[in-house]
Amino acid sequence: MRKYASILLAAAVAAAEAMPVTSANAFPAAGKSGQVETTSNVTLVAQPQSKKQVAAKYKRTKVRFVTDQTPGTVIVDTNNKYLYYVEGNNKATRYGIGVGRDGFGWSGVVKVGRKAEWPTWTPPAEMRRREAKKGRILPAVQQGGLDNPLGARALYLYQGGRDTIFRIHGTNQPWTIGQNMSSGCIRMMNKDVEHLYARADIGTKVIVVGPGNRQGSVSYNDRGVDFFGNLFGFGG
Repeated sequence: MRKYASILLAAAVAAAEAMPVTSANAFPAAGKSGQVETTSNVTLVAQPQSKKQVAAKYKRTKVRFVTDQTPGTVIVDTNNKYLYYVEGNNKATRYGIGVGRDGFGWSGVVKVGRKAEWPTWTPPAEMRRREAKKGRILPAVQQGGLDNPLGARALYLYQGGRDTIFRIHGTNQPWTIGQNMSSGCIRMMNKDVEHLYARADIGTKVIVVGPGNRQGSVSYNDRGVDFFGNLFGFGG
């Protein structure tokens, strides 16, 4: 009997080791209505699986960065698919992004007008008509959640006090980072947009460098990975 008990114990341990380890915070908690709560830790939220992986160069990192812009400014380089949060002292945090596909690129100087966690998606009427012609019916409104195209966080971009309809937001398709896929919005991985969301307050200046050069004169130079900054973790 002792021999059989040892065998059963060994099998149980092996089965436990084979199971994936999860955290209590790995998934958003469901409320009474079954809706995803907006207070969860999205850094650990499981993402839809895809064989496509985000290229290493688009992973969040700290870089040596020279610019004429003040600390706290966001600079979006749509050509190279990078978003920079200016730290000051010739430093910045660099994030990989996805940007507008052909015909949907833009440039300009805007501000963060409002922010939302697990935002509701309201596709513009023009987008709904365009997609309907392709046989894809979009909802008039989609509540926030893991299957929402806006992902875990959204920063709404305003100009002259008006909503531009463009956002910096997360995505439920992280493999699109580094590509021209959106209708003009700036996509980030959920864990990255959460990181930016915590730092970029309402009123933050956002300079989008892209087609048309409507951003005006702006100087910046990415001088590559700041190894010491990454080692000691400046700026969070």
